[in-house]
Amino acid sequence: MATPANAPVHDLGSLRIDDRQRSGGSWGKRLALFFGLLVVVAGLSGGVYALWNQKPVVEVTVAQKPAAGLGGREALLNASGYVTPRRRATIAAKITGRVIGVFFDEGTHVRAGQLLATLDDSDVRKALDAAKADHLAAKAAIADYEVQLRNARTQLHRAEQLQKAGVQTQEQLDNALTATDSLQAKIALAQSQVISAEARIQQAQQAVDNCTIRAPYTGIVVSKDAQVGEMVSPVSAGGGFTRTGIATIVDMNSNEIEVDVNESYIARVHPGQPVNAVLDAYPDWQIPSSVRTIIPSADRQKATVKVRISFLKLDPRILPDMGIKVTFLGAEPEKKSPGATAVAAIVIPQSAVHDEAGKKIVFLVKDDKAERRAVTLGTARGSDTEVVAGLTAGDTVVVKGPANLRDGQSVEIRK
Repeated sequence: MATPANAPVHDLGSLRIDDRQRSGGSWGKRLALFFGLLVVVAGLSGGVYALWNQKPVVEVTVAQKPAAGLGGREALLNASGYVTPRRRATIAAKITGRVIGVFFDEGTHVRAGQLLATLDDSDVRKALDAAKADHLAAKAAIADYEVQLRNARTQLHRAEQLQKAGVQTQEQLDNALTATDSLQAKIALAQSQVISAEARIQQAQQAVDNCTIRAPYTGIVVSKDAQVGEMVSPVSAGGGFTRTGIATIVDMNSNEIEVDVNESYIARVHPGQPVNAVLDAYPDWQIPSSVRTIIPSADRQKATVKVRISFLKLDPRILPDMGIKVTFLGAEPEKKSPGATAVAAIVIPQSAVHDEAGKKIVFLVKDDKAERRAVTLGTARGSDTEVVAGLTAGDTVVVKGPANLRDGQSVEIRK
């Protein structure tokens, strides 16, 4: 087929890109790449600047003078712990059942034997009624057998007289004797059934009594663990929907102190040693106490020994699980040589002290800035240590912070 004279001619050379256009696109890519790198560098610089200027968070404590020993005794060791009762019990039911009555609340003072709660006892009461019915039936059977036995003995006596007179045969006498022996055996069996019925009554009565939960000793209810309508059981069951306790009772008269003493200092503690205790809730109240016992076992994970301390006088303000600090005191008043000057020591946690080129330093916080301070240490007191120079009472000391903390660096105190 012939091509028309005016048809357009397709030249592939016309599809080429001009060199000036190619160079213009390359410059655009370079500018975009340059500005992208500039943004990344600016972001990194801003992040580094923010991290560099971020205030480190520190934990602080207030330097204070050691607690004064009672009666002028020397303070040998400091420790901290909690108030713990020796008698604390979670009261539970002996059987599984549904709670139908709760007669206490948190804070209720209860006496030994006081009714706390009741469970549904409809089923066990039916068993008790059945046992009582069996007991009555067995006793009634005995009465009937005894009547029959008296009649049988009368007939036996008559048969013996007739047999001696030759009027009645020996067989009839034997039958009368057999009837008498049989009734005696039936009475013995019925008496055994009475004893068995009495045992079943006691068992059913115990099941009924198990539906009532009573306080085992005098104390205060600190936890109400079940409500009316809930199921309770002495063991965990029901996929977590069954309660295992009714109430938690604490004997406030058994409150004592439990502290962990570092095993390196346990030699300073002995039973009967006087102790000065201060509750965290009442920092100005010094409570005279004494060491009751040292648990003869150490915790290998914490390298501590548990010590139990008794209050010399209990007070309603002393509550279980309160935080408390104790100071173990010397047995005799501290003796001072004539003309000796007492050194006003300050007590701080040992974690606040750092070693720098053989010197002991601490960091204070003043005007939201860290201040390096050289100190002179005294005697260690458990987890605390004495500072005899370099600090004054009331200074805010850093006890936990970054390892690269610098003098003059701005810090933020953890709330």
